Amino acid sequence: TGAGACGGILAAEDGIALRAAGFCNINELFEAHGEMAARIDVLKGPASPLYGSNAIHGVINVVTPDTTVSEGLLAYDYGSFGFNRIKLRQGKDFGHSGVGINASITRDNGYRDKEGVDQEKVNLRHRLNLTDTVITSGFTYTNLDQDTAGYITGFESYKNDSVAQANPNPEAFRKAQSTRFWSNVETSFDGGHTLSITPYLRDQSMDFLMHFLPGKPLEENAQQGLGVLSQLNYVISPALNIDVGIDVEYTEGELVQSQDAPTQGSAFLVGTVPQGKHYDYDVDATLIAPFFALNWQQARWNVSVGGRFESMEYDYTNNMNAGRLREDGTECGFGGCRYSRPESGKNEFDNFSPSLSASYRLDGQTYVYMGLSRGFRAPQATELYRLQRAQQVADLDSVTATNYEVGLKGLMDNGRYTLSLYSLRKNNVIYRDSDFFNINNGETWHRGIEVELSQAILPNWTFDVAASYARHTYEHSQLQGEVDIKGNDIDTAPKLQLNARLSYDVTDTIRAQLEWQHVDDYFTDAENANEYEGHDLLHVRVSYAITSDITVSARINNLLDAD
Repeated sequence: TGAGACGGILAAEDGIALRAAGFCNINELFEAHGEMAARIDVLKGPASPLYGSNAIHGVINVVTPDTTVSEGLLAYDYGSFGFNRIKLRQGKDFGHSGVGINASITRDNGYRDKEGVDQEKVNLRHRLNLTDTVITSGFTYTNLDQDTAGYITGFESYKNDSVAQANPNPEAFRKAQSTRFWSNVETSFDGGHTLSITPYLRDQSMDFLMHFLPGKPLEENAQQGLGVLSQLNYVISPALNIDVGIDVEYTEGELVQSQDAPTQGSAFLVGTVPQGKHYDYDVDATLIAPFFALNWQQARWNVSVGGRFESMEYDYTNNMNAGRLREDGTECGFGGCRYSRPESGKNEFDNFSPSLSASYRLDGQTYVYMGLSRGFRAPQATELYRLQRAQQVADLDSVTATNYEVGLKGLMDNGRYTLSLYSLRKNNVIYRDSDFFNINNGETWHRGIEVELSQAILPNWTFDVAASYARHTYEHSQLQGEVDIKGNDIDTAPKLQLNARLSYDVTDTIRAQLEWQHVDDYFTDAENANEYEGHDLLHVRVSYAITSDITVSARINNLLDAD
């Protein structure tokens, strides 16, 4: 519910957050090289002490391949709607050192009128092996040039091809660039101790037309920063070790929102949404976060207890006049301008995140586990300083989430499984109320059961499934019209989600897979007055290894062409 719908998940590449903690955006995963990842790690629930602000519902970490030791790759993808992608991976291992590149270029016209994506991404890698130390350095650059499409309207309009493929806002666009550089120094000591230090630099900028707002203003945002991640694993005994470290980061962020032409529409919109600049501010953010985790493993037990203290300070500078005035200082009609700018100032947020996890091996193949953790996120800069209407100051606290989880996982004949139950409660949830104030007295409750299963059912046949059944509800009283939403299902939160895959090895060189995705029905408003019926999708994939070096693959997404 935060600005940009962000702050619920920590998105990272190679363990380093894509954006600084106070400047996230729900779209930020386009700045990770998922198209060419070695793997993508997903940590569910409030993350361990190794991660901090924003890791409330979990962490998505895109891990790029170590091209200094990997084999080369050249690939070309072609698909519907003008989709083309070229992929290149190549490295050279010199023994004590190595270099490599991992790159992709994407062109996609999109299925809607006058929309499309041009995107380039590259990872460079260097490795140097010393006696007891390995120094690995990485560089990532991404560029996005996107013609976006506006929202279609009307009940079930997505089922009408002429409406669904139309673009009400052909003028909309997004241009974004990101650059990241990091260097990890990992040293081993006698006794099994290891020390890891990772300094990094981050630079990001994005311009996009806010076609969904009156007047269609242009937003220009950017952030530049540097930081360091450090972690010492100290072995106390064969059964006991401790991780300690401190993460430090400094970021300079900026945002300008401006409108070139007069607002069109009602007298109220014309009078309250002026032409010119709406916001122009800088925010310097400093983060300091020490952490520890004590790990004990003996016989059938594996226990870890830890905590993270994080201090975030914002130094905000308003480069315009304060309040609800136009850029030239004159007043808007109807009580004031829509956009409100607070006076320059500072805000500080301190949070402690404890965690406890334990697993017990029942036999050689079965484990029972439990976890207790508390996550948080500091308010984002846009929630504090990008205000509206009569609000002059946003008095916000950090959002917190407390999660309890128990589970069972293990191996069985020709398969494996994981079963987990969880209950997560969030407090101080930030949202914009009916007076357009940013407040955080929201509470939500998330509880459910999750199943993962992989099973060989016949020779050459494998069945995989991942399913979640959960309730996500509002737990605070607030009137939406004449309806109190307390106890209601959160809008756009389906109870049941399921992904099942049936794979068949036709021969040693040909593999086929059928996938079923199910999304249950869900409400589309907090009042629970309107509902989406949900959907089922089928996908099919086939790959053929022509030789040990050449593979051809084909896929059809949405096999039944469901709307």
